[in-house]
Amino acid sequence: MDQVSYAVGGRQILDRFDLFLEPGVNRTILGMSGAGKTTILRLILGLLRPEGGTISIDGVPIGGLSERELIQVRKNIAIVFQGGALFDSMTVGENVGYRLFEEGRLSEKEIERIVLEKLSFVGLEQTIDLYPAELSGGMKKRVAIARALAADPDYIFFDEPTTGLDPIGVFNIQHLMLRLQGEGKTTLMVTHDLETAFAVSRRFSFLYHARLAFEGTEEEMKRCELPEIREFLAPTDRSLFRYTTNNHTETTTT
Repeated sequence: MDQVSYAVGGRQILDRFDLFLEPGVNRTILGMSGAGKTTILRLILGLLRPEGGTISIDGVPIGGLSERELIQVRKNIAIVFQGGALFDSMTVGENVGYRLFEEGRLSEKEIERIVLEKLSFVGLEQTIDLYPAELSGGMKKRVAIARALAADPDYIFFDEPTTGLDPIGVFNIQHLMLRLQGEGKTTLMVTHDLETAFAVSRRFSFLYHARLAFEGTEEEMKRCELPEIREFLAPTDRSLFRYTTNNHTETTTT
């Protein structure tokens, strides 16, 4: 993303925002809830169009692509949604193999092999015939990761992957993300979960008031003197009953 701007309803979500994904590296976009982190993923996928700037994937600007051309670009990207986004009426195995069945390029036997392989990667091969309603929240997230891996994408995006999980669920997701990096996958995560971000990521971008306030490593971020960064990492009394929009910060009363 090069100098990308995006607004909706008069509210500036991104203002000349830059983002670069290094091959085989996990980058995390940090920011307060509602800052626009998920919007960045939607822009990269071509689901939203920026009002300024350029978005390129593998060196190809996507701004002028048709929907059919965007579909081809998206085949190299998988996303793990915040809630898992599994199909309730399908078994775990059918969910994981859904994209492969839709593309119709592989035999049913080959798809079944891939499904078992990816479920084994996330430690859930025994759930292949279960339905999402029979799984815990953490298991649903792991199935969603298996589904993302099934099509062997070049990029995997994670949207708040640890939200609503207990400590064991969080640990499992962190472990899987580190394994993906070990296998050379390029991953991008948006979150406000600092523990997970620092456990799995090597590069960080901090979104504040629609702008890129910081880019760098964990060590550089922790040494950063910007007040908004320091307050995000270690909230103080000045954060009590405050909420942030992309235009201003206000104090609420109770």
